[in-house]
Amino acid sequence: MNASSNPAVPGVWRDGTHRNIGLLAGCQAMQLSTNATLIAINGLAGLALASNKALATLPVSFWVVGGMLATLPASLHMKRVGRQRGLIHGSLIGIAGALVSAAAIGLHSFWLLCFGALIFGAQNAVGQYYRFAAADSATADYKSTAISLVLAGGLVGGILGPGTSRFAVDLLAPKFMGAYLALIAFALIAIVLLRFARIPNPTAEERAATGRPIAEIAVQPKFIVAVLAGAGYGVMYFLMTSAPIAMDFCGHPYGDAAFVVSWHVIAMFAPSFLAGALIKRFGVLGVMQAGALVNVASIGIALTGVGVAQFWWSLVLLGVGWNFLYIGGTTLLTETYRPEERAKVQGANDFLIFAMMAISSFSSGLIVTGAGWEAVNLSALPMVTVLIVAVAWLALRGRRTALA
Repeated sequence: MNASSNPAVPGVWRDGTHRNIGLLAGCQAMQLSTNATLIAINGLAGLALASNKALATLPVSFWVVGGMLATLPASLHMKRVGRQRGLIHGSLIGIAGALVSAAAIGLHSFWLLCFGALIFGAQNAVGQYYRFAAADSATADYKSTAISLVLAGGLVGGILGPGTSRFAVDLLAPKFMGAYLALIAFALIAIVLLRFARIPNPTAEERAATGRPIAEIAVQPKFIVAVLAGAGYGVMYFLMTSAPIAMDFCGHPYGDAAFVVSWHVIAMFAPSFLAGALIKRFGVLGVMQAGALVNVASIGIALTGVGVAQFWWSLVLLGVGWNFLYIGGTTLLTETYRPEERAKVQGANDFLIFAMMAISSFSSGLIVTGAGWEAVNLSALPMVTVLIVAVAWLALRGRRTALA
């Protein structure tokens, strides 16, 4: 659906598309600043508070589980109240998560920290819909570009989030409390930006209609591969979650871990400026296949050693691979549903992605603390292989259909 077909959108909507994309990119920057900070500190805060160090990444898993539980309700909530109000509500949830997590640090409570991470997960679930807000308001030939430009806002997050955490991590005692409280500022900025955004609301017909059953939609080959692209998110979380802990075990200071995470997040979103054009040039499946192969290169470099340089190169390539898979998967998903089906399909897709992330983040903690960084990377290879085969299968199926 484009903006001109939605009677709820003024006629000047299309003239303000780029302004609106800019505002959504700014909101995405605040969301990813929060996420980058949580990536850098959740595992280490868990390591400091957990009596059983094998549970160090459990707060990260709770963060992902919170997203998994909230993603479908968040999508349906936005279908009812509109994208703008729903996204504002997500930022308010993030403020609550910051307060609870800071209290957990002050009380030295591991399980309260896990609960705070669960709340942050709900905020993250809502924040995933910035990309869909861009896609739903763009014309068909502009969707991939709109998605990639909004995700490019995460480039700011890769710099601002870890930079803020390095400054705030020891600002208040105990350690990490200041970093959690600093996340309130990111949520407030997002709320202000959203007040100026003009996001098209669902029409009355779209709110009332239900469309096809999700089971019927889910058997489409494009849907299957789009969801499997979420395995790229699982691989990314599997490796990224354990990287700061692995660096700590290898004797690298927190500043080096924050530096590596910062560049990882930058690499996750810097390719967004090119991804839309690459999809138009090589096709969505070509870009997704390239992303999976870059993940293989990331794992190969990680297996060469545990110096800061190896961690840096591995995490940078991991970010690039994730970008191609995530933008490609999101673009592919938009080809699988009708306007009245978007809320449940987008929600189901992100639920499955978060489920894979939850399994990945928790298992990576167990593996890195029990078997080491090399074992984590070797364990990621089967997941990447499945994705490479799935994308190749869909591409071959498309060629056969075209020749028939």
